[in-house]
Amino acid sequence: MKKTIIVSTIILSTSLLQSFDFGSLIQTATEITNNGTTQSPSTTKTTSELSSSIVSDGLKEALKNGVDYGVKELSKDGGYLNNASVKIPLPENLSKAESLIRSVGGDKIADDLINSMNNATTTAAPKTANILVNSIDDMSIDDAKNILAGDKDAATQYFKTHTTKDLQKMIKPIIQAAMKENNVASYYDTFNEYYGTYGKDLVKSSGLMDFAKSYGADQYIPQNTDENLDDYVTQKAIDGLFEMIATKEGEIRENPVAQTTSLLKQVFGN
Repeated sequence: MKKTIIVSTIILSTSLLQSFDFGSLIQTATEITNNGTTQSPSTTKTTSELSSSIVSDGLKEALKNGVDYGVKELSKDGGYLNNASVKIPLPENLSKAESLIRSVGGDKIADDLINSMNNATTTAAPKTANILVNSIDDMSIDDAKNILAGDKDAATQYFKTHTTKDLQKMIKPIIQAAMKENNVASYYDTFNEYYGTYGKDLVKSSGLMDFAKSYGADQYIPQNTDENLDDYVTQKAIDGLFEMIATKEGEIRENPVAQTTSLLKQVFGN
């Protein structure tokens, strides 16, 4: 009887040993040794494993966050004027005359014109949001996937390349109306008149004609001044928006704190 029990026990033990997964046991022991705890297989998806629609939606959300940020910041009182990265200076041809005007006591004249241009763009900024958001919605899935692998401002650069012309057409009337509200044309005329009265006399009395040319005294203001100034301010307004959007896009790409939704974490957190 004892022999039978012993034999049966040996057979049963042998069967159990054959079915036991020693490989799993060794692997688990190794993981515990290396990490101090067991590890489960990773469930985090890499960007390449995300669906095209998720990648596209994530990029569009990042850009829309950038638009929201840019419009809010630039719509504040002094949004352009007090932000060195987007402040609008005088156009090149007028900036040449600016030093002369300031040298003969025309600081306020120059400042009034600069302030009026920047205030006009601040007034127009809130009205550009829908135009920019609608442009974002037109981005293709393939474009989005390529952009995600690009530089930290790749989406903004794409946006800039593909929408600037349309934005210029759409935003220019808004800028023109805002410039009228902010009396830009009046300040422009005052600047012109002040230069004509004092700047040219200063140059003429000094006899330094080469100096005059270096400051654009011969043709310092274009013939179609209003139209050219409108175009200039419109482009600067758009450039400022793109600058702010790029800033927010870079934050979302690089800073987990800026990835404020599950979608942004999923796309940019890998």
